[in-house]
Amino acid sequence: MLEAVVVPDRVGVEGLEDKWAPDWEEHQLHAFDRTAPREAVFSINTPPPTASGSLHIGHVFSYTHTDVVARFQRMRGAHVFYPMGWDDNGLPTERRVQNYYGVRCDPSLPYEGDDFTPPHRGDAGSVRAADQVPVSRRTFVRLCEELTTEDEKQFEALWRYLGLSVDWNHQYQTIGRRAQKVAQTAFLRNLERGEAYQAEAPGLWDVTFQTAVAQAELEARDYPGHYHSLAFHPVGGGDDVVIETTRPELLAACVALVAHPDDERYAHLFGTTVTTPVFGVEVPVLPHPAAEADKGSGIAMCCTFGDLTDVQWWRELDLPTRSIIRRDGRIVDDLPSWIETPGGIAAFNDIAAKTTFSARAAVVDALRESGELLAEPTPTQRKTNFFEKGDKPLEIVTSRQWYIRNGGREWQREDGTVRDLRKELLDRGEELDFHPDFMRVRYANWVGGLNGDWLISRQRFFGVPIPVWYPVKDDGEVDWDTVITPDEASLPINPSADVPPGYTAEQRGEPGGFVGDADIMDTWATSSLTPQIAGGWLEDSDLFERVFPMNVRPQGQDIIRTWLFSTVVRSHLEHGSLPWTDAAISGWILDPDRKKMSKSKGNVVTPLDLLHEHGSDAVRYWAASARLGTDAAFEVGQMKIGRRLAIKVLNASKFVLQAAPGAPISLDASAVTAPLDRALLAELADVVDGATTAFAGYDHARALELAESFFWTFCDDYLELVKDRAYGRGAVAADGEPAELDEAEIASARATLWLALDVLLRLFAPFIPFATAEVWSWWRGGSVHQAAWPTSEVLRTAAGDAEGDGLVGLLGAAGEALSALRKVKSEAKVAQRTPLLGVELAAREEAVEHVLLADGDLRAAGKVTGSMTIVVGEPVGADGEPVAVAVVSSTLGEAPPRGA
Repeated sequence: MLEAVVVPDRVGVEGLEDKWAPDWEEHQLHAFDRTAPREAVFSINTPPPTASGSLHIGHVFSYTHTDVVARFQRMRGAHVFYPMGWDDNGLPTERRVQNYYGVRCDPSLPYEGDDFTPPHRGDAGSVRAADQVPVSRRTFVRLCEELTTEDEKQFEALWRYLGLSVDWNHQYQTIGRRAQKVAQTAFLRNLERGEAYQAEAPGLWDVTFQTAVAQAELEARDYPGHYHSLAFHPVGGGDDVVIETTRPELLAACVALVAHPDDERYAHLFGTTVTTPVFGVEVPVLPHPAAEADKGSGIAMCCTFGDLTDVQWWRELDLPTRSIIRRDGRIVDDLPSWIETPGGIAAFNDIAAKTTFSARAAVVDALRESGELLAEPTPTQRKTNFFEKGDKPLEIVTSRQWYIRNGGREWQREDGTVRDLRKELLDRGEELDFHPDFMRVRYANWVGGLNGDWLISRQRFFGVPIPVWYPVKDDGEVDWDTVITPDEASLPINPSADVPPGYTAEQRGEPGGFVGDADIMDTWATSSLTPQIAGGWLEDSDLFERVFPMNVRPQGQDIIRTWLFSTVVRSHLEHGSLPWTDAAISGWILDPDRKKMSKSKGNVVTPLDLLHEHGSDAVRYWAASARLGTDAAFEVGQMKIGRRLAIKVLNASKFVLQAAPGAPISLDASAVTAPLDRALLAELADVVDGATTAFAGYDHARALELAESFFWTFCDDYLELVKDRAYGRGAVAADGEPAELDEAEIASARATLWLALDVLLRLFAPFIPFATAEVWSWWRGGSVHQAAWPTSEVLRTAAGDAEGDGLVGLLGAAGEALSALRKVKSEAKVAQRTPLLGVELAAREEAVEHVLLADGDLRAAGKVTGSMTIVVGEPVGADGEPVAVAVVSSTLGEAPPRGA
């Protein structure tokens, strides 16, 4: 027997979030049990949202997917480790701080002091770059920390309102002390094993943000340009060589002309030299298989550097470096040594220090004047690489950067052996269980297509410092090839403020002294270690052994190449294992135009108003209705359906719990005896098994679909069919008196209702946690979210041999019969309480016995007071489609007075 039932007079979804979220926190409902053995733990590598700005509906969508799994696993008895992190370092935070406070970082400035007050605090909106006040790096970092802390409070409040069952005792920041220690330790160990290295090499560079950009951060976009036909002059005479280029401003950086080895048009030129137009520099003509014979004139100029193909040619053909573009995107000031002709010198002086746009115009004018521009430029659209957060095409500049090996380049170790890291990481991808499985190919394609190692250094300010110093030679030059590393015990360190072992602070920047590395790590270099950060690696070995490797990484499909891959790389190199066994990949949210919602496109929807308007359960329902890996439309209509479901759960539960006022509630399966009741529980047992299998396979949408479909059948058919029997009333006879019911029939209906409600609340608990928590509190102790996930054994015991006794399909046939009886009254436009004095039903042969087994309940629900006969037939519905049961003829009585 259960505790006394206390059902409110009025029920509704309003205010449930404010009632139950604090209660869960007070009772630490979602706290992780630190004593649980690893085999009993389900650990989640929760995505840390970028703590800059605001969350959008896409976050609600994907985080709900994770939460329903966490709640399911917890109900199955797992000890769920479900932390929350905040990704607060990197460029997005810096940009937000610049706009919010009206400042920009100038690392050359001295610290302003702790009492510095920024010119704005969000009151001026977005401040133009030209109006931003320069501040020291220390002040800028302090403002970044201040603003992210405030943003994180807002994020946490929204997550709690949404009902995420996060253990808020386990939080971390990707810029926090713990994260810095983990990231710096992992980097130093990478360095010690030869997995991290620095190199002076050409790389992609964003001139706006003044930072190097990794391959994973590229975004190819259409960019307008012009083709220019230029004449190169063979040394020793002969016809000019015509090349077509969209970047004539790089003509001064030309180091070769390149054509395909099989191109007969240029075979006679291979091994000879030509002079460049305008600048008069002698360069070789060389063959290379990457040249495209069918593009333009079939021969191209190789400049250092116009694109990644130039880099490939420069490296493989052993060409000289003649860079002319600075980090700010302008042409260098000083005259290059390789330009010696008077005309070339004059032409270069005309473009020195100009932007590439202005330099292009000047070079085209010079070509036109010299007659070496063979035709007027023709417009074209070209695909150009952009930084995913940038607005200008990337340049390629030579700089010293740090890399971590990721299989993108051959790795020849010091002992001369070659390690095939690419294959190792592809094999790791095969070990990992992707949900859905077709996402696996995206990982494999990315790893297979890498053309360089992972560039992790960034020339920014707010991030984890690269923890090394360099000695300064006696002549004042920095020895970049000699790296001074700290002891792990001293981490985290800031090389711009801390002093390396064996030196004093006064030696910073002095001959014989040292300098610190000024760069920070790429944000992915920290986020790739979130399993280690959240799991307590280095500081809490007991926790780490209980949660790592983790069970699941939930994330978006667009960051498989970045976050998922980089995390696999770091775990493989450090631990020799995957960081988790499963990856759950969410799809995208699409706007009404079927375009992906994103902040950059400006088409995102902020979720707080939606949560307040429709309720958190409703929004969660919309999100959970979408399968992993499937793009979903942003549909308020789906949220309205979810709200209707939550309200129906409350109202249907109220009816079930008040069906027997004063009677003690029992979940005794042996009380279930009536065929209709047994049929219902047999179907519910199948739903439980199907939902459990779906959930275990990360198909939460299927689990919801099965539970919801059964629930509406339960409400629309079963509740109506057994309502009178549950109240102790039988079918109404012609004399107006109810038929006698025995106690077993009544008890069977009531036990079935209570058993079904108990199971349905637990099936729905992961999806609509607030409504189910509310109902559970009316009649059960504890929380539904600490209750066990339902199993089918008790239901099958109650149902008995439903199949052997011919009960499969009984509920559906009885429901169709009741619907047919109701339709008679609806079409006659009379109340459903109107008695049927007589009715003849036609039923398909397999449905006849089912309708007869439900005769008493059907007569009571349909208010049949006279005869009800059934004949075998082939009934059809109004649309001509076959149905199980239909009314052939009927006689209606007088509707009872209102209130009778």
